[in-house]
Amino acid sequence: QVQLVESGGGLVQPGESLTLSCVGSGSIFSLNTMGWYRQRPGKEERELVAALPNGGNPMYGNSVKGRFTVSRDAPRYAVYLQMNNLKPEDTAVYICNANGTNWYNPTREFEYWGQGTQVTVSS
Repeated sequence: QVQLVESGGGLVQPGESLTLSCVGSGSIFSLNTMGWYRQRPGKEERELVAALPNGGNPMYGNSVKGRFTVSRDAPRYAVYLQMNNLKPEDTAVYICNANGTNWYNPTREFEYWGQGTQVTVSS
């Protein structure tokens, strides 16, 4: 099994910054794209926040461009999300996401999800 564990969520005021971390563990053979989605209160769908392919260029959701930065530590199977100038509408559960392969089936790519970490932006 592959696990993704997030950390770093919390309560901040508008304009403040927060950094989220996600580390993968378990039977990882390779992780290709890693990134973050979020699910806002009252919404069923998850929206892309940021994603970073291994060795590729980052992709961002339109609402976070210029404020959020995604980075990776590939040897540690880790992905980070630096969030600056946070706004109340950024309040959501942030969920780590990865596409990769595992030791039991190294030729087939699977999608993995973390449990999520709550970010609340409020004055």
